[in-house]
Amino acid sequence: MLTVAATTIAVQGSEERFPVRRVYCVGRNYADHAREMGADPDREPPFYFTKPADAVFTADEGYLGGAAGVVPYPPQTSNLHHEIELVVAIGTGGAEIATDVALQHVWGYCVGVDLTRRDLQDVAKQTRRPWDLSKGFDASAPVSLLVPAADVDPGHGRIWVSVDGQLRQEGDLADQIWPVADVIAHLSASVTLAPGDLIMTGTPSGVGPIERGQQVAGGIDGIGELHFTVQ
Repeated sequence: MLTVAATTIAVQGSEERFPVRRVYCVGRNYADHAREMGADPDREPPFYFTKPADAVFTADEGYLGGAAGVVPYPPQTSNLHHEIELVVAIGTGGAEIATDVALQHVWGYCVGVDLTRRDLQDVAKQTRRPWDLSKGFDASAPVSLLVPAADVDPGHGRIWVSVDGQLRQEGDLADQIWPVADVIAHLSASVTLAPGDLIMTGTPSGVGPIERGQQVAGGIDGIGELHFTVQ
């Protein structure tokens, strides 16, 4: 019988690991990024796309047994972009979750980068086709160590990313159009969330390209940092 290893994320200060089930991503959840991408942040409700679970990996460990701290440059693109995000790890599932209890369903939080083949995404948008291959490719979701929810305020904290030491993106979790509790409530009206689900909650403005050999660092105050080199 075929055996497939489960995708897991390392947990800060523990030998325990968090198994990943599904990955949902929120599009345009910061007003400045929505405008950057040509959208109107005052009118659009949250929308979602997905990544495969095995696109996720703890950045400092490397992807699928590869070199530690290395992200492979994906094929079929010449315009790979970084998008720094708060990642929510669901510990208790449910459907139609009320906003006022939504955070009780969270196991923990980490920092993630939604790597995007921007040229493929641009073509998909122009032709009104799905984004799947622009967002859901191998190693497209490096994350930091997972921090238990009790230690985190998901509503405030500086979020940033730099490339080769140059600051590219900077914002605050307070700038989110749809805070974490609202996202959980909204998403759970469409799908039943379950333990192991991840939600990548959107990115501030300043998304941009990464080239081979460049070093990426990103973090959120009170949660952690991640570091990797693109090769």
